[in-house]
Amino acid sequence: MTSLATNQRNTGALLVVLSAVVFSTAGIFTKSVTADAWQVIFWRGLTAAAFTLFYLLLRGRLGSEIRAFGIPALLVVGLGAAGSAAFVTSFKLTSVANVALIYGAAPFLAAGLSWALTRERPTRTVMIASVAGFSGVALIVSGSLGGGTLAGDALALFMTAMLAGIMVIYRRFPATTAALPAALSSIVLLPIAARFSDPMQTVLAEIPTLAAFGLVFAVASVTLSEGARRLPAAETALLSTLELPLAPVLALIILSEAPPLTTVAGGLIVLISVVWSQRRTSNVATTRSHTSATKTPPNGPISAVSLRATRERDDNDSKSKD
Repeated sequence: MTSLATNQRNTGALLVVLSAVVFSTAGIFTKSVTADAWQVIFWRGLTAAAFTLFYLLLRGRLGSEIRAFGIPALLVVGLGAAGSAAFVTSFKLTSVANVALIYGAAPFLAAGLSWALTRERPTRTVMIASVAGFSGVALIVSGSLGGGTLAGDALALFMTAMLAGIMVIYRRFPATTAALPAALSSIVLLPIAARFSDPMQTVLAEIPTLAAFGLVFAVASVTLSEGARRLPAAETALLSTLELPLAPVLALIILSEAPPLTTVAGGLIVLISVVWSQRRTSNVATTRSHTSATKTPPNGPISAVSLRATRERDDNDSKSKD
């Protein structure tokens, strides 16, 4: 591997890890203020949308994103708005650990939805990991029965389903834009949040914190997309799992929020399932890549044009997952 490729890979890994660290602070931001969920949604969304649109303008991509905006992107806006509302509200009703670890099962739910809607059969590895992952989620939720936090867990599950739906859309329609739907999903929630609460009644001293919440999450989204361009998809997914254990740890350190034993046990099952499935997928992809590289195609060595086309397709696939 050349030094340039190594630097690209290291930079990509650093960016993805940084985004995971930032994403793990969602519960901290939400629970560190007295503002209600809709007030948090309003100020977070306002800042996130403004930054994302500014980023698109700065990169000269706003026009292309508007032109590429279609029905799949519109569906992403709807699912993203519903998921964001449930995401923030869930933190107000249950523990940070429960939300983060239930959210970790999103790839498994996406695999199930993809099979149900598009008949894309999941691999044996994904099916085994999904059974284990959902068992972990069931264990986490069981700890909330009778404890007054079941509504928060239900919202976390709903949010996870929305995220899984978005994953399926991008898998089925890989040319779907990403940044503009993210900004629009925040904008859509602004009048809804203003209807159910009064953002102007938010404690003045808390508005900078809520604005920072939206800003750092928009930056983290950009950081994740930039990092994903430099790494294989499987490695990006694996590094992103850092968010799962980090969120409960930060909640324990900063909020003194200790998760119950059922959450710890269920969370470990989810985390191990995700890491195991990603590593298995990555190993299989690497083995196939090495095998195909040692074989000469029937029509002779692959041409430079074909190789470039393959790389461009891979780059486009990577960008569509941002």
